[in-house]
Amino acid sequence: MTGYRRIPQERARRWIGPWIQRMVGAAWTLALTTFLIIKWAPTVGAAINHPPDLTELTLEQLMTIEITSASKKEEPLWDSAAAVFVITGEDIRRAGMKSIPEALRLAPGVEVAQFGANRWAISARGFNATFSNKLLVLIDGRSVYTPLFAGVFWDAQDTLLEDIDRIEVVRGPGGTLWGANAVNGVINVITKQAKATQGGYIEVGGGSEERGFVGTRYGGRVGENLFYRGYFKYANRDNLVSATGREGIDDWRTYRGGFRLDWEPSTRDTVTVQGDLYKGDFGQTLTVPSLLPPFSAALDSRDDFAGGNLLTRWRHRTADRRETSLQFYYDRTHRDELLFGETRDTVDLEFQYRFPVGTRHDLMWGVGTRVTIDDLDDIDSPSLAFTPRRRTDHLVSGFIQDQVTLMPDRLTLTLGSKFEHNSYSGFEVQPNARLVYSPNTWNRVWAAVSRAVRTPARFERDVRNNTAAFPGSVGPIDATMLVQTSGNSDFTSEELLAFELGYRVQPVEWLSVDLAGFYTIYDNLRTAEPGTPIPALGASPPYIVLPFRFDNRMSGNTYGVEIASTWQPLSVWRLHLNYSYLKIELHPDRTSVEPIADERRSPRHQVQVRSLLDLPWHLQLDAAAFFVDRLPNLVPSVPSYVRLDLRLGWRPTPAFDLSLVGQNLLDNRHPEWGSIFGVPVKPLEVQRSAYVQASWRF
Repeated sequence: MTGYRRIPQERARRWIGPWIQRMVGAAWTLALTTFLIIKWAPTVGAAINHPPDLTELTLEQLMTIEITSASKKEEPLWDSAAAVFVITGEDIRRAGMKSIPEALRLAPGVEVAQFGANRWAISARGFNATFSNKLLVLIDGRSVYTPLFAGVFWDAQDTLLEDIDRIEVVRGPGGTLWGANAVNGVINVITKQAKATQGGYIEVGGGSEERGFVGTRYGGRVGENLFYRGYFKYANRDNLVSATGREGIDDWRTYRGGFRLDWEPSTRDTVTVQGDLYKGDFGQTLTVPSLLPPFSAALDSRDDFAGGNLLTRWRHRTADRRETSLQFYYDRTHRDELLFGETRDTVDLEFQYRFPVGTRHDLMWGVGTRVTIDDLDDIDSPSLAFTPRRRTDHLVSGFIQDQVTLMPDRLTLTLGSKFEHNSYSGFEVQPNARLVYSPNTWNRVWAAVSRAVRTPARFERDVRNNTAAFPGSVGPIDATMLVQTSGNSDFTSEELLAFELGYRVQPVEWLSVDLAGFYTIYDNLRTAEPGTPIPALGASPPYIVLPFRFDNRMSGNTYGVEIASTWQPLSVWRLHLNYSYLKIELHPDRTSVEPIADERRSPRHQVQVRSLLDLPWHLQLDAAAFFVDRLPNLVPSVPSYVRLDLRLGWRPTPAFDLSLVGQNLLDNRHPEWGSIFGVPVKPLEVQRSAYVQASWRF
């Protein structure tokens, strides 16, 4: 077993310092920062215009927040014909979340399971996995879904959380507008315009798991119409622990910086240019098969990732509701991990045009193209390999959508379809129909029928992956049995047909309820089918390959309900109650031997309760409790758990904020996931933690 890099123990000890030393250091830094800020903040803060705290908005105002992810145009959340939940930047701050994956815990119907300091399994409406292949994720309209494994490398998706305006979470298919892989949902992280982030911002903090972090941003303007900002962020996160309490080696550090320019050359035109650069490193332990006893080896490694992106967007609007937009981005990613290395370049160009036809039709169409080029490093790994080493894939797409007013202010019908051609499965069509009925001001009923596809990934076409080894024999010859999974050049797209029904109501000014129900039919789901054993008895040591090959021999259906409610008994107190129920039923065809494992790899029940309370003396007390049902079909199985987070915040001036946050307070640790790349592992567990943070605006 050569070619693997073992992490030096001296380096590990250097980064895994005692918990008390980290807390003392963080407390000293925050005490000094607090003294300096309180001394000078009042004079500086008085001159700053700050946007209103979203917790001060009424429920009526919150429901009129405009979103773009459900229909690719601005529309009130209340009028959307989709199951949409908006996580605002203020929600993230008051929940005490320090990363985008953690912030997604706030959305109903979304499962967030952490299994490493930098690794999460995240899905919507089921089929969760190390890489959840049916969830499309975007940041400011830039796709971060990787075609290598079909999913998201969550450790590379970050920004200064203070700059996030909102995260729009669409549960259910969005392929008509966003294309393939938007099967079970779309997540769009939308950052603030540069004009909304003028002045300076500094945050600093640390604690038991968040070892230390710092973020800074400065925004300004040039002339009357050009606004800019730049930011830098650093974070250092501690290891998770094993079931026995032993520290893992998966600590994680990241560095990130970026900028945004917004230019308004006229009242009708806006031009945005933005970009990011980042790098990070992390530790991990993976168990890989071996041909010699004990037939597996636990390998430790220090791995790294890096990348950058540049996006530009032009938008032109006219008084008669015509709108033209042109977007281009370039994205480069690099990963150097224990079992593989990848460098990927992606270029994407998209044009969109919207115009009214008469008084009843709002028509929108668009075209786009994407080219992605990967280069998989030649790492000496006997466990994971891709053939060919380099590949260039092309995607050409177009869509058309018409929003028809059947009854003014009462009934609206939306019809549309996406047409794509990709390098793996060829031509794909993804139509939908959506209907919204508004009987009065505070009631909305909507329904939708949609088709979406999940196109093949490089992993399913080109991989050779040794997953397990165990002793065996062929007659008198002892031989190792090597389980090997291979790609299939005939693997095709997974398909979904979804039926959705939703209801939004605000019976009184202090209560709102959003319900969504769904029934979905899946076809051509991925399976791993056995082939004829391949003997290699002349090798040393002798072994027999037990081959499995990816195929599309499973169908199934899911159904469930999601409820999001907000109750504001007092002007200073707001409560959120969210609940989701999910049932998955899978049916392998008669030729398949795939065990049905996905039915309980996503929680059947999830409950979330959040309380946001404004207290006298500029204090805020926020609490969040999360119940996640058990996952019996993971290996090892994951029991249900309840997570409790608390935050105590103090904002003596508009310019200064001090927070104390405790997370997972009900138990010392708990597991949330149980496999990596589908291979059973000894899971790492999420610990009880606390951190303090100070932030200053100037």
